Amino acid sequence: MGFFSSKPKEVKAPISIGLDEKEYPFYIKAPMTLIGLYLFFYFLYLLQDIIVPFAFAGLISILLNPVYNRFVRWNFNKILAIVCTIFLALLVVAGIMFFLSSQIAQFGEMLPQLKTKAVSLIHDLQSWLSAKFNVSNEKQTSMVNDALNEAMNSGKTYVGKTLNTVFGVVSFFILIPLYIFLLLFYKPLILNFVFEVFDEHNSERVAEILQETKGAVQSYIVGLMIETTIIAVLNSTALLILGVKYAVLLGVIGAILNLIPYIGGLIAIILPVLISFITNDGFTTPLLIIGAYTLIQFADNNIIVPRIVSSKVSVNALISILIVLLGGTLWGVSGMFLSIPFAAVLKIIFDRIEELKPWGKLLGDTMPEHAPPKVVDPREAEDDTKTLL
Repeated sequence: MGFFSSKPKEVKAPISIGLDEKEYPFYIKAPMTLIGLYLFFYFLYLLQDIIVPFAFAGLISILLNPVYNRFVRWNFNKILAIVCTIFLALLVVAGIMFFLSSQIAQFGEMLPQLKTKAVSLIHDLQSWLSAKFNVSNEKQTSMVNDALNEAMNSGKTYVGKTLNTVFGVVSFFILIPLYIFLLLFYKPLILNFVFEVFDEHNSERVAEILQETKGAVQSYIVGLMIETTIIAVLNSTALLILGVKYAVLLGVIGAILNLIPYIGGLIAIILPVLISFITNDGFTTPLLIIGAYTLIQFADNNIIVPRIVSSKVSVNALISILIVLLGGTLWGVSGMFLSIPFAAVLKIIFDRIEELKPWGKLLGDTMPEHAPPKVVDPREAEDDTKTLL
């Protein structure tokens, strides 16, 4: 028993939201639109402590819904089925965290050695800069300290924003399971509300939107899990072959960072390169790491993601980068993770509403067969004019 029973698909006209036909001058509509957008994002920022954990809980509850339905089919009590579902999810999360913590503990044992080697490399770099560019060690130290202070301040603000989003780590692990429990428990009530909000003649189309949204979110999250596992194995294997210390830890961290579209993959390369600089001599290993990670990223972007992740979530690269950056600015790291599935849900809704279909096409990755020639290629427009004459 899913979110709703499946029905044979029929061709129907898109839902019309019934916009007012009264036209207002541009100098009135433009400021009102800008004010509306500002207030919308401002309220999203103010309410992030409530919205972000609830959004994560919504995505996870959709992902766990098939597991919950399985327990219900096994004649489990409703509350017991939800508790068992959440317990299994917590076991998986606890296993991942235990693995990462054990790897981090091993990494911590080598911190004094890494610190000594890092200090030596920095001293050699300062000597080279002094010889080549005539920059004194005092000036270099001052510049580095200023840069580090600025980076630390911005980093604290960024991380603080993320931690405040979920009331800290403790609240994160309390609120989200509670929200998941309540969402699964009140699922019939929520679905009934959604159907009653719209007119009765739109009920089948609303069901289609909900069905596609559920499928898109489930396939996206499951696809991300499979992709993360594959990338973690590929990263760890490459680093082990190259003899990089803490290969498994760095490979897993790189795979987790890769969850942030387009940006995380670039950041993931920096960590193993820095470790190889500190633990090895020469530039051969860092260059080989960059080459290996580049090949893995190429395979990820052109083979793994299109076949595993993007089967239901077809948001083009330009929009993906913009919304990831916007989500990061708005809600920190949490916003980066939430941005892509939210964009996919918006695209599904836009494609079903007549007045918003152009926005759905803008979010998608399907190129139009016949673009306006006067905009794309003025010479084609001139040829068309001559033909008409």
